[in-house]
Order: sequence, then C-alpha cells, then structure tokens
Amino acid sequence: MSKTLAIVGAGIIGVSTAIWMQREGYDVILIDKAGPGEGASHGNGGVLASCSMVPVTVPGLLRKAPRMLFSPDQPLFLKWGYLPKLLPWLVRYLSHANETDVKRIAQAVSQIVGDSLAEHQALAAGTGAEHFIVPADYLFLYRDRAHFEEDAFGWSVRASCGFEWEELEGTALAAYDDAYSSEIGFAARLKDHGRITDPGAYVKALAAYAQANGAEIIKAEVRGINTLDDGTVLVETDDKPIAADDVLIATGAWSKPLADQLGLDVPLESERGYHLELWEPNFMPRSPVMVASGKFVITPMEGRIRLAGVVEFGGLNASPTKEPFELLRRNLRAAMPGLTWKREVEWMGHRPAPADSIPVIGRAPGRKGIWMGFGHHHIGLTGGAKTGRLLAQMISDKITNLDLSPYSAVRFQK
Repeated sequence: MSKTLAIVGAGIIGVSTAIWMQREGYDVILIDKAGPGEGASHGNGGVLASCSMVPVTVPGLLRKAPRMLFSPDQPLFLKWGYLPKLLPWLVRYLSHANETDVKRIAQAVSQIVGDSLAEHQALAAGTGAEHFIVPADYLFLYRDRAHFEEDAFGWSVRASCGFEWEELEGTALAAYDDAYSSEIGFAARLKDHGRITDPGAYVKALAAYAQANGAEIIKAEVRGINTLDDGTVLVETDDKPIAADDVLIATGAWSKPLADQLGLDVPLESERGYHLELWEPNFMPRSPVMVASGKFVITPMEGRIRLAGVVEFGGLNASPTKEPFELLRRNLRAAMPGLTWKREVEWMGHRPAPADSIPVIGRAPGRKGIWMGFGHHHIGLTGGAKTGRLLAQMISDKITNLDLSPYSAVRFQK
C-alpha cells in the first residue's frame, strides 16, 4: 500500500516535491489557498540564477541602509508604520552583515542553487513543461570596470563557490548585445544559467502533470497540522480535515504561523517583491541581466520583458505602493533607452525571508511525519527544483549527497 504526502503550498517547491515524490511511488495531495503557480512562483524574475548565493546582508550594509531607505532611487523601500513589528527581525537580519556569515550563508545557498538549470531540466523531463526552460547566459551590467570592482567582495564569494565568468568591456559588450545604453560599458558574463519563459505557466504545467498522474489538488486554507496517536498527520483546513502519512509545509512567506504551532520561532518576514512586465517590446535582450546600478533584473519572456528586483518591507497585508514601479521604469529607461512597448502589467508579491538568509529544509524537530521547505528569499524559483528533490529523498528515507544541517529548523527551536 502506497503512502500519502500532503503538501501545503503549491508554488515551485511544493509542486517540485510533488513530482519527485510521485517518482518515489507516493500518492500526493497538493493544498493551496490560491491554486498552483500563484504568488511568488508567478511573479519572480524568471532567471535560474545559479550564481545568486550572495545574501543581501554583505559587509557595509548597516552603513548604507539608512541612505537607501531615504532615497527614491534606491531599490529598498519600507512602510514606516510597519517598522515596530519589523524591528526584531531586522536586528537579527543585519547581525549577519559580516564576512564570516556571508561566506557561510553563500556556501549553504550554493548547494541549493548552484546547478539550477540541470535540476529544472531533470524535474521537467517528461512533464510537458520542458519548453519553458531556456539555457542562457546571465550578465551583470556595470558602468565600467571601476564600478564592477566595487562589487569585488561578492565576486570573490562566487569564485569561492566555483563560479567563473567572462569580462566583456566596451565594444565586446556591444558586440554581444547592443540593447543597452552607452553608459553601460562593462559586463560579467556567466554561462550555464537559464531562464523560464513564463514562470507561473511553468509551475501550473508541472502541477497539471502531477494531477494527471494522480495528484489531488485542493483549494483550501490550512489552519493547523496535528499528529494523531496512530502516527497519521491531520491537516486542518477551512473546508475539511485531510489525513496523510507525511505533511510538507511549503507556504513561503505565510509559513510562520504553521511553524509557530510546531514549537518553532522562525524569524520570517515578507520580502515584498515588485515586477513590471512590458508587453510587445520592439526588441528583446539576448540574455537575462542584472543591472548593478539599480539592483534589478531584466528577463526576456514569452511576448514580454519582465523587470524585477525591488525589495520592500511592509508585511503581508499592506497594498502595493507606486514608488517601486516608478523606480523600475526609471531604471529601465536609463539602461535601455531605445526600448518601446505596447502595454504594462504591474505585480507585487511576497518572498519568504528568514533572518539568516538560509532556507528551512527538512523535518520539523521532534515531529514525525511533518516536513518543511520554505525561506528561499528571492531565489525560490532557482532553488525550487533541487529543494523538492532533496525533500523527496529525505521523506522517502534516502541518503542525500549534501550536508543538510545548515537548513535544519533545529536552529529555530524555542
């Protein structure tokens, strides 16, 4: 008799785990209040950013943060009324802005994201979703070499994680892609990355494959998770209870209340992300790029270009603000002055940000049959495929090839 896994959350991590668990012979139930592929899995930047293991909390952030918060041209926003609630998390977050912690965090995150293209190709194989995955370079754009060298610490961290890059300067950059302003004269080109041409549709296609292979998809909000005397795990929803042998919590930025019920104090906040889609542009960039001056990503997608990368702290309930969208427009005009488009689509969503910048992956401490997979900040799509595979290996009691201790929720036990 096969076992059943109930997955709370049908974003990329939940859906990836579902498919890998089906391959292990499990029955799967996916539970999500909005359905598969919504939220951050719909709105992310669409880059399989394998080199994105450097956390935001680099040395010097504490000195720069006040200026960033008060400047309308910096990609960091704060709803000031939320500051009292944010402050305990913020203090813990900023405590990691030192070289030792950054290197430790980067090594842990690199294990999850470092081979993201291959992991997504393995996940999508045979599902019908393969066509959404496009191998691509990933470029970091700078004004000039001096501007690039200001990021020397971050590039040294990437090098320590095994990444190499090609430097394109002046005419070499223009020969690679002449889409950008003449003010951008230097790029670091990383190969063997990828992009997803429609992230929301990609996750929905993966979920449809899981459903066609027997997964049950339930649209409901989960209120709690309890273990019965016989070892069955019961998921309490706003509709009906759902019984399973194992349960995975993969609810992204909404994971803290369920973690609290399990005796954990996960310092988790919403890293509110904004994107702006430009439909029917007059040309497409060759590859996804990170524009270093504005810390935002430009990604070519099906029929449109997506701009993403602004961070705002303001909790889960506040409505979007117009300033991040305006900043994306200004930065885009500066980077690609010749670009025109027919229409725009704005989006704001919630990315799960643990204070130590390392995702929670693994068993809930002291809770047989309850598992956790959340907290990937702005790299959930990139790391989602491998996270799902690792969780499937753990849940099905297989040996993994990684040291999983950095991701353990034991670090958040009360």
